[in-house]
Amino acid sequence: MTRRELDAARISDPGLRAAYRHCRRLNARHGRTYFLATRLLPVHRRPAVHALYGFARWADDIVDGPACARTPEARDRQLARLEGELASGLRTGRSGEPVVRAVADTARTYAIPHEHFADFMASMRDDLTVTDYATYEDLRSYMHGSAAVIGLQMMPVLGTVVPQEVAAPHAAALGIAFQLTNFLRDVGEDLDRGRVYLPADLLAAHGADRALLEWSRATGKPDRRIRAALEAAADLTRSVYRQARPGIDMLDPRARPCIRTAYTLYGGILDAIADDGYAVVQRRAVVPRRRRAAVALGGAARILTARLRPRPLRSPEHPLTAAPAHGSSSNGPRGYGS
Repeated sequence: MTRRELDAARISDPGLRAAYRHCRRLNARHGRTYFLATRLLPVHRRPAVHALYGFARWADDIVDGPACARTPEARDRQLARLEGELASGLRTGRSGEPVVRAVADTARTYAIPHEHFADFMASMRDDLTVTDYATYEDLRSYMHGSAAVIGLQMMPVLGTVVPQEVAAPHAAALGIAFQLTNFLRDVGEDLDRGRVYLPADLLAAHGADRALLEWSRATGKPDRRIRAALEAAADLTRSVYRQARPGIDMLDPRARPCIRTAYTLYGGILDAIADDGYAVVQRRAVVPRRRRAAVALGGAARILTARLRPRPLRSPEHPLTAAPAHGSSSNGPRGYGS
């Protein structure tokens, strides 16, 4: 499948093909839900998505992966090296680091604004020193770089039937909804890392605070105040999903099944959390494999339907193009993503 994807994307350089394969392996290993949804994309778009995910995964691993036992100073140096390598790669299109080489090639091929990568790295750097957020607005500022820009990076890759500026707010909202879902699912694990992403004002509104979360994690005992706060966080997250939802219908029909599947799978995590009694301080909620498979099959059926449906007429204003010539400076298809 990898060779087919790379051929479809017109990636012929052997070193570059190896770099994209490396990113695909990162996606398959670390992003089960996301990788499953990506398999529903047209084949020529998958390498770019793997590159974007692979880069984000690599930066996140510096902050929170197995290397996180190292000192904040050591992680800061690693992030600084990555930032320097990225800046050089985006400028020249070359890098000795496979992930950077692939993401720089993707950025050039789809004309992804470089400031999205700078904003992402700024949020990764925040994770080295910031351990909690006083308000939801504070958290949103962090999530602009850590989540919203991921959606904005995807926009030039996937393709829409509306102008980019119309789809952009929905793309950003979907990235934020996915991250809020992860924050809720990973409350206990984040506590172990010394972080609380649930805003302090949301916790306080229900009589909870960081100390209560830490007590519950340490003792394994639930608390009604924590549950009330988690339910409120889930309600907030669902409201962001509703903001994102209209953007799916703005997609190129060939990309809609992927995003709709990711939307459904991530929303299913919220359902799993509720079904498990909001016990995320003690354990991570998991969507059953059977449920994930059923959603993926539904996505495959929608792909077949989209392929059988007559293609919309192309216009200079809203092109629905095939894979761009690789390395082209053209924007390629307008897009939306997560």
